[in-house]
Amino acid sequence: MTAGSFDIAAIRDQFPILATRVNGNPLHYLDNAATTQVPRAVLDAVTEHETTRRANVMRSVHYLAEAATEAFEAARETMAEFIGAAAPEEVIFTSGTTGGINLVAHSLGSTLKPGDEIVISLLEHHSNIVPWQQLRDRCGIVLKFLPVTDDGRIDIAALPDLITERCRLVAVSHASNVTGAVADIAAISSAARSIGAYILLDGAQFAAHGPLDVKALDVDFYALSSHKMFGPNGVGVLWGREELLAEMPPFLGGGEMIRTVTPEQTIYADLPHKFEAGTPPIAQAVGMAAAATWISELDPDARHQHLDKLCRRLGDGLQSLNQKRDLIRIIGPAPGSALRLPVVSFLVGNAHPHDICQILDRHGVALRGGHHCAQPLMTHFGVTGTSRASMSLYNNNSDIDSFLNGMNDVIEMLAAR
Repeated sequence: MTAGSFDIAAIRDQFPILATRVNGNPLHYLDNAATTQVPRAVLDAVTEHETTRRANVMRSVHYLAEAATEAFEAARETMAEFIGAAAPEEVIFTSGTTGGINLVAHSLGSTLKPGDEIVISLLEHHSNIVPWQQLRDRCGIVLKFLPVTDDGRIDIAALPDLITERCRLVAVSHASNVTGAVADIAAISSAARSIGAYILLDGAQFAAHGPLDVKALDVDFYALSSHKMFGPNGVGVLWGREELLAEMPPFLGGGEMIRTVTPEQTIYADLPHKFEAGTPPIAQAVGMAAAATWISELDPDARHQHLDKLCRRLGDGLQSLNQKRDLIRIIGPAPGSALRLPVVSFLVGNAHPHDICQILDRHGVALRGGHHCAQPLMTHFGVTGTSRASMSLYNNNSDIDSFLNGMNDVIEMLAAR
C-alpha cells in the first residue's frame, strides 16, 4: 500500500480473518473499539521473529539474543517515531494502556502527598478511574471528576473550577470509547499548564486513527494499546517526557530493570529499562511496530474520509430506521460530527444491549454490548449499557448495510411484542 492511496478492496485483502463466515453470512466486524483485526504485515512480522530470532533480550552475546535485542529496540524506535517522541528512551513497553496508566499511578503517585488533587472525567474507561481511586485510598490524594456535556464530551467550561492550585495531574481520554468524542486537548493542556499540573492521555481509542504527535499535544504522558491499532494483544506503550521518567521511581522490580543488586541496595538501569521489569513482550512489540508502520503507510486524509463516510452512512441509516418507530437513541455526538471517532453507541427502546447484539450476530455482524467499562458515564446518561458499533479501515459499505438490515430486524421484533 503506497502513501496517498486508499483501496478498500486491497486493504480488506490484507486481513485473512475477514474471510470468516458467521451463521452462513460474511463476517461484518464492527467491534473495533474493543479489538482491531491484524493484517498480514503484522502476522508476518511476528512469525518471522518467532521463527528466526526468538530469544530473550539483553545481556547475552549469542546470535539469537543479539538479533532479538536489535529487533526489540528497533521496535522502540518505530513506536517513538509513530507517536512523535523526542527519543526512543521515552518509550516504555507495557502490557497495554491499563498497564501504562497503572505505572504512572504507582510511580508518579508515590511522589504525591495527602491533599494533592488529580482531575479525571466522568467519561473515562475504568482503566483511567480505578488506578486513581486506589492511589487515593493509599495516600489520601483528592480525586475530582470533570462533568460531561449532553452530547458526551468533556465539559471544558468546568476546567477553571476543577483544576486548582492543588492539582498535580489531569488524566483524561484522548477519545471516548463510548461516545467517540475527541477531547479538546488544547484547552485541557492550557488549564493544566497554567497551574503547573502534569497531563496524561489515555490514547487507547485514538492511536489507530492518528496522526499522533505527543510533542504537539503538549502533554506529559501518553498510553496506548497495540490490540486497538492492528497489532498483537498484550503489549502497549507508555510515553513520558524524559525528564519526568528520569525522576520517577520504578513501578515493578525484578530482572532487566537493574544495573547492580547487592544485599544492601539496588541501582536501577537507565531509561527506559528501569520501567521494564522481567522478560518483555518481545515478539508482540515487534508486531506492534509493524502495525504502526502499516498505519503510517496509509494516507491520513484518505483514512479519515473513508471512516467519516462510513460513520455518516451508519448514522443516516439509524435515523431512517427510527422514523418507523421512535426507539433509537444515540449516546454521544451525532455520527458525522466534527471531532469524533467512528464509534456509535446506541439504545433501542427497552431492549437489552446483549439481545440487540445477538440479533445482529445472526446477520454476521459483530457488535459490543454492555457498559464498555465506563459505568460512571452510563450513570450520567441514565442507562446501564448500550450497543456499540465501531468502524475501522477495513470496513466497507456492505458492513454498514448488513448492520442496518439487522437493525431493521431488531425494530420489527420489538414492534411485534
